[in-house]
Amino acid sequence: MSRIGKRPVPIPDKVTVTLKGNHVTVKGPKGQLERELPEGVTVSQADNTVIVERVNESRKSRERHGLCRTLIANMVEGVSNGYSKDLEIIGVGYRAAVKGKDLVLNVGYSNPVTIVPPDGIQFAVEKNTKVTVTGINKELVGNTAATVRATRPPEPYKGKGVRYSGEFIRRKAGKAGKK
Repeated sequence: MSRIGKRPVPIPDKVTVTLKGNHVTVKGPKGQLERELPEGVTVSQADNTVIVERVNESRKSRERHGLCRTLIANMVEGVSNGYSKDLEIIGVGYRAAVKGKDLVLNVGYSNPVTIVPPDGIQFAVEKNTKVTVTGINKELVGNTAATVRATRPPEPYKGKGVRYSGEFIRRKAGKAGKK
């Protein structure tokens, strides 16, 4: 039995969960999220909790049991508190700015890189080098942060580039030099 799948998902006071078969809709103070869950699991609601159970003991059902529980828990967390990812820009002359809703990055290319956020994602820039990606969908926040990081991944020699806050970049020695 999946340890994660067995745990019920608690529903906070301001959040409502609507179940129609395997279609889950979660509404909260920050917004609304919907998701169609895969086959092999059943979802039920009882006493301010959501319970995910397997249909049978097949491999697919066992694989999806914990996954579906975590997806629902992430939806509940997203509409009540939201998610954010912090990025740091390191390098001489590297900077970021927000124009309208778009993020404009100057990271060593001849032209600035403009990133248009998907629906439900907001960018915030602090001190020209700290970028925060926020939203209610955990998957979308992570993918958008990865897209921003991919514009100029950190390089191992000087450490320049866009990195997640707290990310450790393993540094390499440069050329040995002539003797």
